[in-house]
Amino acid sequence: MKTMPIMSSNKWVKSLAILACVAMSFSGTGIAPASSKPSRGKIILSRSLPRLDGANLKVTVVEVPYGAGESSAPHSHPCPVIGYVVEGTLRSKVNGEAEATYNVGESFYEAPNGIHVISANASASAPAKFLAFFVCDHDTPLSVPPPTAGTQPETNHE
Repeated sequence: MKTMPIMSSNKWVKSLAILACVAMSFSGTGIAPASSKPSRGKIILSRSLPRLDGANLKVTVVEVPYGAGESSAPHSHPCPVIGYVVEGTLRSKVNGEAEATYNVGESFYEAPNGIHVISANASASAPAKFLAFFVCDHDTPLSVPPPTAGTQPETNHE
């Protein structure tokens, strides 16, 4: 039997809070609009998602660690991704968007099929880590190589 590492209660609370927000956005109960002030806490991300098949929704949460100076090769995600930085600082760039830097406690959104040309630890000396919440309505690998030139799928930046 494979054992899973135990997460600190703080990490579980953050993970469950983000997951609850994603789930509520599909359940019809909704989340307070960005213009509304929540009764408790603060909104860390408010984003419209592309149309998805609600009967087949699946959320997969992946912890992505980067050692000092590490990065990923260019890639794409067939499903929308919500990221939440739990350690360090990340650099990110998706084709058609400006490069961005995200610090602990910050979130980001990646539209499906965007080409992720930069995904890197911004530090050459300290580790970084983020949680990636993949919201899919069909079976697919979570990350795929970018399409070859001329065959890039259209991205939805709603």
